[in-house]
Amino acid sequence: MIATIALIELIGYVMLLLWGMHMVQSGVVRAFGSSLRRVIGRTLGNRFAALAAGLIVTALLQSSTATAMMTTSLAADGTVALVPALAVMLGANVGTALIVKALSFDVSWIVPLLLIAGYVAFRRGRKGVVRDLGRVGIGLGLMMLALHQLVVTIQPVQTVPVLHQLLGALTREPLLDLALAAALTWAAHSSVASILLIMSLAAGNVITPVASIALVLGANVGGAIPPVLEATTADPASRRLPIGNLAFRAIGAAVALTFARPIAEMLWQANSHPAANVVNFHVAFNLALAVVFVGLLDPAERLLAIALPDRQKKAERVAEPLYLEETVLDTPYLALANASREALRMGDLVASMLHQLLQSVTGNDPEALKELARNGKALDRLQEAVKAYLMQLGTDGLSNSDATRHSHILDFAVNLGHAGDIIERGLADAASRKLKRNIVLPSEDDADLRSFHTWVLDDLKLAMASFMTEDHRSARRLLDAKRHLNVMERAVGRRHLGRLEGRPKENLEASTLYLAILRDLRRVNSHLSAVAYDVLDMTDVPEIADESVARDNELVGDVRTIEVE
Repeated sequence: MIATIALIELIGYVMLLLWGMHMVQSGVVRAFGSSLRRVIGRTLGNRFAALAAGLIVTALLQSSTATAMMTTSLAADGTVALVPALAVMLGANVGTALIVKALSFDVSWIVPLLLIAGYVAFRRGRKGVVRDLGRVGIGLGLMMLALHQLVVTIQPVQTVPVLHQLLGALTREPLLDLALAAALTWAAHSSVASILLIMSLAAGNVITPVASIALVLGANVGGAIPPVLEATTADPASRRLPIGNLAFRAIGAAVALTFARPIAEMLWQANSHPAANVVNFHVAFNLALAVVFVGLLDPAERLLAIALPDRQKKAERVAEPLYLEETVLDTPYLALANASREALRMGDLVASMLHQLLQSVTGNDPEALKELARNGKALDRLQEAVKAYLMQLGTDGLSNSDATRHSHILDFAVNLGHAGDIIERGLADAASRKLKRNIVLPSEDDADLRSFHTWVLDDLKLAMASFMTEDHRSARRLLDAKRHLNVMERAVGRRHLGRLEGRPKENLEASTLYLAILRDLRRVNSHLSAVAYDVLDMTDVPEIADESVARDNELVGDVRTIEVE
């Protein structure tokens, strides 16, 4: 009966430790999640800076799994190359080890202070950073309380023969110990909790030194499993980072397990405190992984690219969302990253529609028009999926920066949808009419149209870059490009009207069609450029509406004058 009660208490305190870690992570994510993601994205100029960024972010998040998911989203959408992303994970592994080291000190006296301060901040603080930091304080207090109670509960286990024999039998084989710890850590989604439990068991002399080493190695392997299983399976390339991190830990664990006995003898002879030995080995193991593999990231990248190649575009079901995972809706920065990646897919569809439009107008290709229509329907379905996903996420509980990003993604998706509608309906109808009536554009008009079309495509690329980076310089370049395009449209239109003089009246239909295509391309560009105003946070920008209306009226007037004549 005593053994049963002790086991129930152990499980209960482990659950309390996991809940405390969840509160710390959710509090930090709500308060600083987007900022931490940007820190990772902006400090990855080289692998050593990336390693340091991973260490710092993980120390704040209290979870290498959270860092792995964040970095995986960056690597999957191309924001971060695989080599620095792998370096981030090496740093994250060191970060979790340092967390364990910090929690191994007896600071139980601070538990009441953390709980009181956290509760007051959470209950009295307004919605925002103060409330989230209150959540962090409560979580830290619960973690330290659970750890203290774990140690207290395990101490009498030495005097309970049945429980002592049970744990001794389970930890007799090093390879079995590694597998057991890996499974438990995967189930708990926390290597920190597993190492702290192993530390407590070692402190109570319930497990042998060799078993302690094997269990620590298993916890390290198990901590790398959740990101692999939770990464999207739509594209094998999106799993390169978590699989690479798992491979690093597995290789390191296999080598260290071979020397588990001499390592244990050396540590236990140097220090008579088993708990300290467990923590020190955990830190040393992850430091060794970082030192060894940071120089092998380039060949690792090549091997992962061969083993997990990019999925062929032809195999994609274009209209099917690839990244809108509902499992991460409770982690706002990951959900927003997924929505951003899906919005970029919408941008790629708009680019394809523009290419197909030019092919149908200047190349008289009816198949391009059919493909344009299919992509238009796919774009509509993706837009609805992104909107539904963002509505499901909502803005309640989001930090100010995340709520702003939520709004920007929604605006960008809607504007891409409007641009697609203009292409699918207005421009595609013009192209179809040109094909049916066998209208031929003069060579000068054809060249100007191709040049104008290229500018619109370039602005689309700049708009997608501004959307992802939220960089003010890029946004200003986009606004400058928009103004240049408006000037270019006016100049091209006037050149065209000048060339009409002295031409037969049968060219008037081609002229009407040509001016309509220019106008609609400029309207598409206006929707694409709107993202710049979100980035610059400008609310009073009358030139978009005024200039658009003025140019539409000017072109319509030109067309009507020609038709009357």
